[in-house]
Amino acid sequence: MINTHEILETITMIQDEHLDIRTVTMGISLLDCMDADIDKACDKVYNKIVNTAKNLVPVCNEIETELGIPIINKRISVTPIGIIASACKDQNPVKFALTLEKAAQTVGVNFIGGYSALVQKGFAGADLELIKSIPEALAVTDHVCSSVNIGSTKAGINMDAVALMGKIVKECAEKTADRQCIGAAKLVVFCNAPDDNPFMAGAFHGVGEPDVVINVGVSGPGVVRSALAKHSEGLDLTGVAELIKRTAFKITRMGQLVAQEASKRLGYPFGIVDLSLAPTPAIGDSVAYILEEIGLECCGSCGTTAALAMLNDAVKKGGVMASSRVGGLSGAFIPVTEDAGMIHAATIGALSIEKLEAMTAVCSVGLDMINIPGDTTAEVISALIADEAAIGMVNSKTTAVRVIPAIGKDVGDELDFGGLLGNGPVMKISKYSPAKFISRGGQIPAPMQSLKN
Repeated sequence: MINTHEILETITMIQDEHLDIRTVTMGISLLDCMDADIDKACDKVYNKIVNTAKNLVPVCNEIETELGIPIINKRISVTPIGIIASACKDQNPVKFALTLEKAAQTVGVNFIGGYSALVQKGFAGADLELIKSIPEALAVTDHVCSSVNIGSTKAGINMDAVALMGKIVKECAEKTADRQCIGAAKLVVFCNAPDDNPFMAGAFHGVGEPDVVINVGVSGPGVVRSALAKHSEGLDLTGVAELIKRTAFKITRMGQLVAQEASKRLGYPFGIVDLSLAPTPAIGDSVAYILEEIGLECCGSCGTTAALAMLNDAVKKGGVMASSRVGGLSGAFIPVTEDAGMIHAATIGALSIEKLEAMTAVCSVGLDMINIPGDTTAEVISALIADEAAIGMVNSKTTAVRVIPAIGKDVGDELDFGGLLGNGPVMKISKYSPAKFISRGGQIPAPMQSLKN
């Protein structure tokens, strides 16, 4: 039985500690929308999304009102458009992006993800055309998000794709320079991209997923920090990890409840709960502040990677007991501009890109929402992507890069995206040239870890 104390505790988590459901994401397969005629394909895509997701926002609003649990975002992910567009010969795939935008506006979701390509082993079908169209697609839409998977533990790293993506990221920023370079903030470059990720900008609906599925992402950095502030005095690190596990269990239970309720009311199967601690720019709702509550003077100091490894492991252990299905990314996010503590640490110089890269080896995603100088070359961006992909490939984990070249700005300047994307300083990045390395192209072979059969 749920006792009065647990009810009051949950109310406090929601009212004072920023506990929320970060997203309910409906995954929709578009495989049955493929057509050689791109206009017919776009019509099928629009109709399927609108007919399938027409009740998504109203149902989430009902659940939010009835249970008193904030559901911040309602989103859609679709089959990678690179696959759908492969049936359409010699056509501009931006038509699909405009169709996704129209559908997102019609059903009222915050974002729609899946303007994506999976090229970890090479380009097929319309992949190359779609990747080249990403800057235009993200510039002419507001709700569409894009991702490209350039590597995996099984396949290695497609360095031709890595070289191209450095140019694409730069071009995305340039095409939206009048809007704080927002285009680059809606593009993620992955290694080992999961098929069931509910979080943007990297969400897409994998080809092995059901026709329609409901995935939920929870968020509770403020709750974990508050628990540590109230109850961790005198605990050793074993006790701290135990406290985080118990807190993650409670957070995830709420996500499971919302996921099952949304699934039942919408009439589509429940997929997964993503356990990730997703921060916001709100003071207190910060992964960096959790690390500082554990005992660091400032995020970015020596010890940060170890503290983050413990946090990530404890969140997974606590959360996996609370949900029947765990998936997506599931861990702790460290997006700089979306985390008040990260913003502070980067601003005072305690947190560098090199330290962030080390942290990505033990956390949930990768180099996320990092502003870099606008004159950073495409080759440097490609090399940063390659470094991060190597961490993911060798460690059999998801890693990603979402960096924003701040066109016209330099170290110490700021970009402000507003909302959940937040704001943050332009961070220093090494300008020593990796151009010769990147220009070699080819494939970095899969590591020994890939030989598991």
